Amino acid sequence: MVTVKEQYEAYPYPERDPAEEKDRLITGSPSHPLEMDHFLWSGQRDWSRPLRVLVAGGGTGDGVIQLATLMEKAGAPAEITYLDLSTASREIAEARAAARGLNTITFRTGSLLDAAALGPFDYIDCCGVLHHLPEPEAGFRALRAALAPGGGMGFMVYAPYGRSGVYPLQEAFGALFDGLAPAERLDRARRVVAALPEGHPFLANRNLGDHHASDAGFYDLLLHGQDRAYSVTDLLGTLRATGWRLASFTTPAIYDLSRITEVPEGMAPEEQMAVAEKLRGTIRMHVAYAVPDDSAATVATGSNRSLVPHLRGVQRQTLARAVAHGKPLPLRLGQLSAELSLPREAAPLIAAIDGQRTLDEIARAARLDALGFGLLWTRVQETLAPWGLLLYSGLLRKAGRAGR
Repeated sequence: MVTVKEQYEAYPYPERDPAEEKDRLITGSPSHPLEMDHFLWSGQRDWSRPLRVLVAGGGTGDGVIQLATLMEKAGAPAEITYLDLSTASREIAEARAAARGLNTITFRTGSLLDAAALGPFDYIDCCGVLHHLPEPEAGFRALRAALAPGGGMGFMVYAPYGRSGVYPLQEAFGALFDGLAPAERLDRARRVVAALPEGHPFLANRNLGDHHASDAGFYDLLLHGQDRAYSVTDLLGTLRATGWRLASFTTPAIYDLSRITEVPEGMAPEEQMAVAEKLRGTIRMHVAYAVPDDSAATVATGSNRSLVPHLRGVQRQTLARAVAHGKPLPLRLGQLSAELSLPREAAPLIAAIDGQRTLDEIARAARLDALGFGLLWTRVQETLAPWGLLLYSGLLRKAGRAGR
């Protein structure tokens, strides 16, 4: 078998061109600072304190470049360590950082299993890595040992149902191409996939697209020699066994069984999420935040009126105009679609979400008393936050006020 290190030396993933850094910043979840604050620190982190970060299994650099760039733009101090086994991937990530002039990143080649020797860290990013370890639980434990008190982790692991058709092909290709060089494995697998019969589960799965994007994407999806998927039940059990607790999925709405069907009385929250995953059927990865298992609740809510709300993935003026005219907000996440609606009275509140004003300041500007604002803001939060569209963080407040 081709080892994980050999695979990523031959086909660094995801495929990235450092020259494109001048044109775009790739952003996503986890590890957007606003999202981290919302889920890990109740929206109240003191961003004047340097954030010590480990990007464990940094690949070609999406996570580390996003985090370093956004922290620099916000004027927030950070000390970021990139760690990966692949020297080819590291070279691409370093070139991307150089193209942006980022100087807060230390690049290291090595295994995340040795993370504790580099820590402790306030935040750990581990996106798309743990499910490729020979013993994933060892990876979860190693990262837990590298975490500083009060810290947390943003991570992504594969999910089974949205990746239907992938694992039978991985197993077949593993048997067929054992001992072949990566390039030959890729060429032969492409020919097999091109000839798959109509109705094959892989061809019917519209949730997948990496195999169309690049050679690296095809190899990572269908020729990986070490790959496992986690159901919700598997994931929560692994977190418990390794000293972690789920803080939240980044889009908890898709795991909310009550949005799909009536919930049986007495069904535990973990079972509800597990059943929702089965009914959705399209979740191909779990993106989430985790904290130590003895941590108190860490997710921000609007009950604290000193928090600063942010909209993510939607323009506030556009959304405010739609709400003022009674128009619903269409939402699309992969194969999942939803339609969100808010009362017209919420339009001024949404228009006031500028990343600077606290909830108290928004309420005063809207001339609403505490009760009236609370009722209306609850509607806004319950509609937007479960989809990851509303976050709380004071990251941009200080910088914004200084520039006024």
